[in-house]
Amino acid sequence: MAIINKEHKDRLFSFLFGSESNREWTLSLYNGVNGTRYENPEDIRFTTIENAVYMGMKNDVSFVLFYVMNIYEQQSTYNPNMPVRQLMYAGKLYDKYIQMNNLNIYGKRIARLPLPKLVTFYNGTEGEGDKILHLSDA
Repeated sequence: MAIINKEHKDRLFSFLFGSESNREWTLSLYNGVNGTRYENPEDIRFTTIENAVYMGMKNDVSFVLFYVMNIYEQQSTYNPNMPVRQLMYAGKLYDKYIQMNNLNIYGKRIARLPLPKLVTFYNGTEGEGDKILHLSDA
């Protein structure tokens, strides 16, 4: 029986849609997901969590575009806990965003944060097929 390396698909997804050199493809994916027609890939600011920064935790692709924090994951294995994992990624990304932008979350003014948009692309054969998973189900 052959051993399958599931990271190959993750790395391919990250390469295609999460690298500076492929911004056009990232923008095309964003437009497809959101039904938009944005044309300037230079507006994308990648925020992907790397394993070296948060030991044991990394996400596939995340970026800020038009004040929306887009967090895209690709899964080939069905996982009903993706909303919980996405919440954890979002928390780490907001922490990083707050630090990078020197926002004071303890002050008397609201720290303006990008709106989160969490999407998981599932291309496996097990599970429910097209289905919206909710954090409230956890």
